[in-house]
Amino acid sequence: MNKSLFTLAVLLAVGGCSTEEHIYGTQPLVANVQTGMSKDQVQQIGGQPVAITERTVQPGSCFDYKLTQAEQHQSYNVSFDGNGKVDHKSFMTCAEWSHVQEKAREPSRTSGGGGY
Repeated sequence: MNKSLFTLAVLLAVGGCSTEEHIYGTQPLVANVQTGMSKDQVQQIGGQPVAITERTVQPGSCFDYKLTQAEQHQSYNVSFDGNGKVDHKSFMTCAEWSHVQEKAREPSRTSGGGGY
């Protein structure tokens, strides 16, 4: 996948306009957690996460949650920087978010020489 397509995929995955946002947007974690909040504040809103992992690309940690609405289930993560403050949240697992970050750090791979 070329870098521009990958960037578009990342933007779509983390963007605010999505089916998940429409379905789960009123859930407290989605509606109330904001950038800069502490881990304690997030847990006061969302309760105990399903899992807590250390981030692999940048220092920090990540909380995995499972949202439920009308018998549908959706992964959701809240990610914290090295100071324990929210710096990202999205409708994917912490492992998926880590994978997106790893891919974004990889150097662009272009085919050398010759055209089509």
